[in-house]
Amino acid sequence: MKRNTKVNALLLLAVAALAVLPLVLGLGDHKEEPFAGADAEAETAITEIEPDYEPWFSPLYEPPSGEIESALFALQAALGAGVLAYYFGLRRGRRQGEERASAATAAPRDTPEGD
Repeated sequence: MKRNTKVNALLLLAVAALAVLPLVLGLGDHKEEPFAGADAEAETAITEIEPDYEPWFSPLYEPPSGEIESALFALQAALGAGVLAYYFGLRRGRRQGEERASAATAAPRDTPEGD
């Protein structure tokens, strides 16, 4: 097995473990919303510390429901993943093209010499 294949497999295993372990271990069972976002957690912590706190800004757009907010977040994540995949694919394609071009120029050509 190649070294890159081993590294990729280990990274994939680590990502899967990070996604599954919190669910298996029940890390959010004691909370009303076990896997709320960091914004909600920060808002709760701030109101506990300073109940009279007034935010400096308000959101430009407030989605009408949590489902729409989740869908917009998933769309944002998908677009980001698409941009990254395009970038890495482009880099790999360029590298492969350079390798083919250098291999083609390095290989001697069998051409008949003016018979």
